[in-house]
Amino acid sequence: MVDVAPTEAPVDGVAVTLNGTEVVARKGELLIEAAERNGVYIPRFCYHERMKPVGMCRMCIVEVDTGRGPTLQPSCMIECTPGMSVDTESEVTKKAQDGVLEFLLINHPLDCPVCDKGGECPLQDQTLAYGPGESRYLEEKRHNEKPIPISDLVLLDRERCILCDRCTRFAKDVAGDPLIHFINRGNQTEVNTFPDEPFASYFSGNTVQICPVGALTASPYRFKARPWDLEQVESTCQTCSVGCRVSIDSSRNEVLRYNGVDVDPVNWGWLCDKGRFAFESVGREDRLREPLQRSGSGALVTSRWTDAVVAAANAMRAAGPEGLGIIGGARLTNEGAYAWAKLAKGVLGTDNVDAQLGDGLPGVVVAGLPRATIDEVCRPGGTVLLLGPDVKEELPVLFLRLRHAAVEDGAKVIEISPRSTGFTPYAAASLHYRPGEVAEAVRALLGVPSEGKDAGGVDGESLAAARTLLAAADGPVTVVLGRASVAESATFVVDAAGALLRARPDTTFLPALRRGNVHGAIDMGLSPGLLPGRTTLADGAAWFTQAWGDVPRTTGLDARGILAAAAEGRLQTLVLLGADPLGDFPDRDLAERALATVPTLIAVDTALTTSSVQAHVVLAAAGFAEVEGTTTNLEGRVSTVQQKVTPPGTARADWMIAAELAQAMGADLGVGSSAEVLAEIERVAPSHAGVTAATIGIDGVVVPLPVAVEAPADVEDDAGEDAAADAAPAGDDVEVAEADVDPTPSGPGRPALCTFVPGAPVELVALDAYALRIVATRKLYDLGVAVQRSPHLAGLATGTVLRLHPYDFARLGVAEGTAVSVTSPRASVSVSAVVDAGVPRGAAALVVNQPELDVYRLLDATSPVVSVRVDSGVAE
Repeated sequence: MVDVAPTEAPVDGVAVTLNGTEVVARKGELLIEAAERNGVYIPRFCYHERMKPVGMCRMCIVEVDTGRGPTLQPSCMIECTPGMSVDTESEVTKKAQDGVLEFLLINHPLDCPVCDKGGECPLQDQTLAYGPGESRYLEEKRHNEKPIPISDLVLLDRERCILCDRCTRFAKDVAGDPLIHFINRGNQTEVNTFPDEPFASYFSGNTVQICPVGALTASPYRFKARPWDLEQVESTCQTCSVGCRVSIDSSRNEVLRYNGVDVDPVNWGWLCDKGRFAFESVGREDRLREPLQRSGSGALVTSRWTDAVVAAANAMRAAGPEGLGIIGGARLTNEGAYAWAKLAKGVLGTDNVDAQLGDGLPGVVVAGLPRATIDEVCRPGGTVLLLGPDVKEELPVLFLRLRHAAVEDGAKVIEISPRSTGFTPYAAASLHYRPGEVAEAVRALLGVPSEGKDAGGVDGESLAAARTLLAAADGPVTVVLGRASVAESATFVVDAAGALLRARPDTTFLPALRRGNVHGAIDMGLSPGLLPGRTTLADGAAWFTQAWGDVPRTTGLDARGILAAAAEGRLQTLVLLGADPLGDFPDRDLAERALATVPTLIAVDTALTTSSVQAHVVLAAAGFAEVEGTTTNLEGRVSTVQQKVTPPGTARADWMIAAELAQAMGADLGVGSSAEVLAEIERVAPSHAGVTAATIGIDGVVVPLPVAVEAPADVEDDAGEDAAADAAPAGDDVEVAEADVDPTPSGPGRPALCTFVPGAPVELVALDAYALRIVATRKLYDLGVAVQRSPHLAGLATGTVLRLHPYDFARLGVAEGTAVSVTSPRASVSVSAVVDAGVPRGAAALVVNQPELDVYRLLDATSPVVSVRVDSGVAE
């Protein structure tokens, strides 16, 4: 017999004996993690892989021998060490686990038949697998009032709680909202909220999902179904552009619940409450079920699909390329967006298409910026510039990832914003600039001289601290880039991005656009000057002329330009593709004039909105959970969305509506299913070469893929010049080059991806000494369709107040909470004023799209910044 030397563990590994078998654990790995990775499950309640261990429940105790004899130790608290011997199946271990469960069940109520957690409850499962067969206790169990609402969304059954500390740790350590906590001592310990302080966290639903018993339940789901009644598919949330992975649970063709799925590159299993509970809007009774047409009496009446499609097609074709505008597309899947881009640009020849509503960044800029991933932004020890919106309000799960990076992983976040945000407490430095002067603040941070200008109103001490952090940055800087205020032009943010790239060419960006699939819509060409695959109209004209038969000859209008053209009578037909300009465009006056003036208004939507009720033709579209396809998040990650329920009535997928409109015009989009659309995208879109159902996988795939694609030398040489034309003004002629192109993945002539080229600095008009510049921001809960059509979310939109710097507030000479008059060139409104040191001097902060006060009436989309006068009198 030949002795075989034991295999040496890797340098970063640790050899451990687990139930008599030698396994290799990672250096520093917890025993509970190493065991599970090697196929041995150790029961647990308090342990959660995304939170710090606390060793409270003692369910995971196992027999561990580190060389001094076997002892019982909690496997969630002990790291693997060389030579460690672990026995998870010994009699001592079994007796200990049996005893833990017996104690937990002393006062646990027999609610299983009526408990929402019944059937998917770890306490049930582990009692069956590891617990006693019967109880030795005959005493009366503890009784409490049940349930008690600790918020509008979460209910608490205190007697079910096993004090695992999961909910309280999540609220404090993950969300940063320590609103739920242990109270009392000893046998009276329980979880509860503070007096008169509800559990008003944007992430409260996560505590319901991770609760190992039914102590916390969600009011929108309570008593709706049992787990064995539910059917489940995995999909991607479309509430915002983070693209969190979710499971959709349904029963009897009705969506009843969303749960977070742990995808390591994106959401780590977390969801915001808006994304989690917006499922209520899917099956609402007021969903559009069939097409509608305006009758002779002026009312919208039910129509046949054939009649509605022919009417819409005739109006779109009659308008011609210059007289047609299409706004929207962020609600669509990538397949739907591509089909509509092909219809608009390939069949109708118009480039007047925009998936944004005047609140984002130019599509050519988003497509051309060097892109960072969420993991790159949140890398340990990295340096991040948060140059965009309040991520807690607009991109909540990105906020959780950034907060973890800053609090736990040593990342340094420099916040650059026109007011304090939900991330301000975690930022290493915060620079609050005057509205419209973000580029000046960035140049000051970079140490780039700006002749005759100050640092945009940024405090000198904060600026010095931020400069020190930036100078000490280890590796490339990543930037979360977006619009912090919809009352400022996007040109200022683009100018700031250009300044960063000039000073630090290795900078990468994570575009912080909020709308669900806005990045996918831009990638698919629903933006002026772009064609599918992040290529410009100039670069891709020959390629797509060969693929589609035609492309627009001029660069088109964005959303503001489309609405302005409609208001001026230059537009004959306006299509709203899941968009509501009257509800969500940052210039109410322009939106109203546009919709009142345009001869024909066509809406493609899932429900009637303030805009679509004015339409002449309404086409009923299928929505989230009712269609299959793909979507793209803010880092460019393409992932799948799945159909779980049947669309109501005869509502149809957006790609199908586009195909039927094309057919009514005598054209053929050449697709018969979403799978066929995806195959065509992969074939013709430069950035999506190689993206198939097989390559997307569970976690999705970031585009463009690192695949070799042939491109003529002249395309590569001229990339810089072509990119400089990306930001060409609307109406510029596009030349279709005579070229031998073959629109297949391996064919010659595939156009280059567009590249962002910084332009000249933007000038800002001096501020009137008596005026204040508006900072118009968003809140998570607003008057949008998803919130207002979800009964449990609808009441959470809280309204707005006017926030002023103490210096500006003192000038008014009014008491805090007093109503003041705010007057812009557009309108005058009355609103309560409060002091907020997080607002810079010379600024006035308001929240848009909230009940009771229409801030959009104050805004002017044609103005670089919006200035207002604030008076102590009340507006009439």
